[in-house]
Amino acid sequence: MAASSERTRLERNAAAAAVLREAYLESEIERFRLLPVALSDDSDIVAGLAGSQAALRQVARKLETLAVTTGAAQIYLLDARGTTLASSNASTPRSFLGQNYAFRNYFRSAARQGAGAQFALGTVSERPGLYLAQRTRGGGYIVVKLEFEEIERKWARLGEITFVTGPEGIVLITSRPQWRFTTTRPLSPMARRQFRAELQSGKGSLARTPLTHMESGIVRLDGGARAGFLWTSEPMAMPGWHLNLLTSTDSVDRAARTARISALLALVVLAGLGWIARDRALRRAERAALAAARTGELEALVAERTRELRREMEERAAGEERAEALREGLRQANRLASLGQITAGIAHETAQPVAAIRAYAANGRQLLERGDTASVVKNLTTIERLTERIGRVTAELRGFSRKATGAISAIPLRVPVEGSLLILRSRMSGVELTISEIPDDLHVMADAIRLEQVLVNLLQNALEALDTISAPAIAIDVEARDERVLVRVRDNGPGIPQDMQERLFTPFATSRPAGLGLGLVIASDIMADLGGGLRLVPVERGACFEMELRRA
Repeated sequence: MAASSERTRLERNAAAAAVLREAYLESEIERFRLLPVALSDDSDIVAGLAGSQAALRQVARKLETLAVTTGAAQIYLLDARGTTLASSNASTPRSFLGQNYAFRNYFRSAARQGAGAQFALGTVSERPGLYLAQRTRGGGYIVVKLEFEEIERKWARLGEITFVTGPEGIVLITSRPQWRFTTTRPLSPMARRQFRAELQSGKGSLARTPLTHMESGIVRLDGGARAGFLWTSEPMAMPGWHLNLLTSTDSVDRAARTARISALLALVVLAGLGWIARDRALRRAERAALAAARTGELEALVAERTRELRREMEERAAGEERAEALREGLRQANRLASLGQITAGIAHETAQPVAAIRAYAANGRQLLERGDTASVVKNLTTIERLTERIGRVTAELRGFSRKATGAISAIPLRVPVEGSLLILRSRMSGVELTISEIPDDLHVMADAIRLEQVLVNLLQNALEALDTISAPAIAIDVEARDERVLVRVRDNGPGIPQDMQERLFTPFATSRPAGLGLGLVIASDIMADLGGGLRLVPVERGACFEMELRRA
């Protein structure tokens, strides 16, 4: 019983840890995925592809700066034939300039579909990493390489064995570098040759991962101690990728041993009491002495068991604190994942005013040369308004990405509502949006960042539900009562299936193939922490979520 209970606790904690690490890794990949998209329309890159050497030198400097500021391992520009024209390492001995990468899968995919991704060993750097490619305006390709050494070191310090496998079970990212490019499943000789060519992993790669399967969900390291490991696996957004976590089962074994020892002690105590009862008629005086001795032994056993129980209680309390820290980290990972999904829209939102500023500045230079200062002043006033617009968008994005302080205070309800709409402004294009009037003096008790996170989550869910609707519409209704404020987010989408409604706020319950099933769970937890609630309200069409807040 004790071993079964400990196994259940271990599985629950391992699942939560695996989900958190998967979410963090996904957020890192998503953060870099937008970089080649943002660069694909760069005017210097277009000029460099057209043959301008001055533009290519400017591109090289720009890529070197971006690699340093973003943490990317390498960023480089390929022409239509796959030859490197500019790279962030152009000034180093291992420069990519002149190298041809037309044989790489990421180049072939980008040439066919406009974008490609591949995990492989670098032919020049000889370092493993994930390559993200994007076709550019002008017929070239921007490639960003991500390396995961820092994440692997962090995983190694956490104690458990963590590794990511590809579609064929090949280990790509791992806290044990010696496992890289081993395989968890048998491969045919033809498949081995194919994957070695794709990964550039060398002739000695694709050996079997040193794991032996025992009972269900338990493995053992080959050549290591006899202790087992619980294998937990979580699917990732990258097609076929899985994050795997091996957690030691020592605590389960200790619980089983403790149960056996306790049973043995109970038998010993019962035997001692029986012996005392049988001997009572023969030696009263001796019986008293023996009883005293046995009592002392029992007291010592009880004291030792009490100390063990106290240690177990302290370990449980520490585990609950770690679980709370994991939940807060998961909320932050959810905010960063949301940012990764909407950053492309933000980039589009700011691209238009930036282009307009460039045009007004160029026009202003010509007006100055003509001496038309009045028109120059008008241009500068227009530029000032455009920069204020960009400032509002980027300031809201920075505020949303910060960790919540946890402090609850009286805040104007209008602020988080307008902030969430500003973040999602570009995605709202084509959607009929209706918002009830929110008075400036309507305040609620909340944390602005966490409340904005809940609103962004509900609005994103509504937008995804409206993808196939011909006349999409979203309504935000606010109802102020004496002590509570109700905020409802409604859409005219297909609604939520009945079987999903019953599990809507259950972890990992989702109807979307790429969804984690954690967004509404986190939103519900946040609303409970704020002293309110989140619930699904029945409506005739679409879906309606109601947030309940304390009125300040």
